[in-house]
Amino acid sequence: MRDFFCAYGAKYFSTFAKIINMEETEPNLDKERYYKGRGAQINPKNRFLPQSYAQIHPEAVDEWWEPDSRTEYFAEHARQIVNKVSSPDLGMGYSMNPYQGCEHGCIYCYARNTHQYWGFSAGSDFEHKIIVKKNAPALFRKFLENKNWEPATISISGNTDCYQPAERELGITRQLLEIALAYNQPIAMITKNALILRDKDLLKELASRRLACVFVSITAMDEKLRQVMEPRTTTYKQRLRVIQELSDAGVPMGVMSAPIIPGINDQEIPAILTAARQNGATQAGYTIVRLNDAVEEIFKDWLGKNFPERFDKVWKMIQDCHGGEVHDSRWGRRMRGEGHIAEIIAAQFKMHTRKLGFNEKRISLDTTRFRRPGQQLSLF
Repeated sequence: MRDFFCAYGAKYFSTFAKIINMEETEPNLDKERYYKGRGAQINPKNRFLPQSYAQIHPEAVDEWWEPDSRTEYFAEHARQIVNKVSSPDLGMGYSMNPYQGCEHGCIYCYARNTHQYWGFSAGSDFEHKIIVKKNAPALFRKFLENKNWEPATISISGNTDCYQPAERELGITRQLLEIALAYNQPIAMITKNALILRDKDLLKELASRRLACVFVSITAMDEKLRQVMEPRTTTYKQRLRVIQELSDAGVPMGVMSAPIIPGINDQEIPAILTAARQNGATQAGYTIVRLNDAVEEIFKDWLGKNFPERFDKVWKMIQDCHGGEVHDSRWGRRMRGEGHIAEIIAAQFKMHTRKLGFNEKRISLDTTRFRRPGQQLSLF
C-alpha cells in the first residue's frame, strides 16, 4: 500500500485537487460587512454566560455592532503559569501561556473556545481582547523552585502564540526564556511570528545545552490565502527566515503544516515541506482542522464569506474527516481525522516527509542539566 501511494499518490492528489477546484485559492470575498485585518467576522454568544451580547442577524437591525479596530489588553494576576497537559495526543507534558486570546486572528484556532472561560466571546473578542499574565515570570520562577518539580520539557505557546504583537512591548516571553536558561529548564516552542528572532541569543544558548527546540507553523505558501486564513501573522517568507536563522544558530527546528483544511490548503503540503527542509527544518508534523464548540459557527461564517463557491464541498470534506461531523473529541483521531480524505492527506504527508528526510531522528532535550541557581551539582 505504501508503494502504491508513492507511485500514484502525487498523480491522484493532482487529479483530486482539480476535482474540488483547489487551484483557485483567492477568496471570493463578500465586501459587505467584512472587517479586513481580522479573522472572525462575528462575535457569537458565550455559552457559559446566561446573558451576553452577540451578533446573530445584522440584517435585521438598523444599527449594528462593528468590532473596534483597536486591541484591548487586560492585566491578569494569574495563580499559576505552568499547566500539566493530560491529552496524550498533543505531544507535550507541560505548557505555559503568557497570553490568552491572540491578535493573529487565525480563523480555525481551537484556542478560541478557551476565551469563553474569561467571560468573552470566541469570535472577535478573542482577537481584540487580550489577557496578559504580567506576573508570569514570577510564577515561572516560583514553579521551578518547587522541590517537587521533576524536570520535564515545558512547551510555551501550547494554546496561544507567545510571540503575538503584545510581546514586542511587554517582553514576557523573553523573561521566561531568561529564567529557563538560569535553571537549565528545557523549553519547546511553536510560533508563526518572526518576533522570535529577537530572542535568538537566548535560544542559541539554550540549544547549545540541548535545552530548546522550535516549531514554526506554516499553513500556506500562497500569500493571499495566508492573509485571509490568519490575517495578522507574519508572511510565509518571514517564517522560512525564522527556520533558517534559528537552524543556523544551532536550534533544532521543525515545521507544522497545520491545520490542513481539505479543499482550502491541502494542496500546499508539498511546497511547505520542501521550503522548510531547504531552510533547515528536520522535523515535520500536521493536523487536520477540527471545528469544535464555537469555532464551528465562526469558521462556517468565514468560509461562506470568503469561499462561497466551494462552501458545500469544503464543509462535506471536513465532515468526511470526522465521521460525518466537523469535529472529533477522540484522542488519537481528533488531530489526524479518519476516512478517505484523511487517508489521502496522511499518505501525501508521509510520502513527502520521507522523500525530504524529515523525522529521521527525534529531537531529544536534556532534563538532567536542571538546577536551581546557587545549587551545586553533585560529583557522584
